Amino acid sequence: MKLFSANIEDLRTLYVTNLQKALDMEQKITKALPTMIEKSTDPELANAFRTHLEETRGHVAKLEAILRRSTGDASTQTCKVINGLTTEAEDSIKDAADPAIRDITLIAAGQQVEHHEIAVYGTLRTWAGILGETDDVNILNSILDEEENADQILTDISDHVNLQAAA
Repeated sequence: MKLFSANIEDLRTLYVTNLQKALDMEQKITKALPTMIEKSTDPELANAFRTHLEETRGHVAKLEAILRRSTGDASTQTCKVINGLTTEAEDSIKDAADPAIRDITLIAAGQQVEHHEIAVYGTLRTWAGILGETDDVNILNSILDEEENADQILTDISDHVNLQAAA
């Protein structure tokens, strides 16, 4: 399994590469969330996904700005993790015929994505700090805060949706 490209020679290159993967991740999430909204039967869950879709669009814009400032370009590199998580989510959603089970499946898929994003943004924020990119630290920290909040909202919603599915 290849962990790093041969051309990653220093922390700055690793940082930029992972910013590009984060941008790809957010773009893919932006495409996946409308389906999650559509498939949600719990109104609170659908609203949470709608809110997070708007936040995610903001994340795309923020990452593009960081990349343009850092490299002059906002190109992406494929985030293989998000590909796997979205494929898994799509399969699980299709397999869940019962609406209550589908809602808890959507919550689980959403939280898996959020946990990956939390890890990505925590790492990027740390690297930005080491590299002296104070503006990036602040931007990445604001994205991290939104991801952690989205995860908490899904946890709160799961308290009643899980019980409905178990009934």
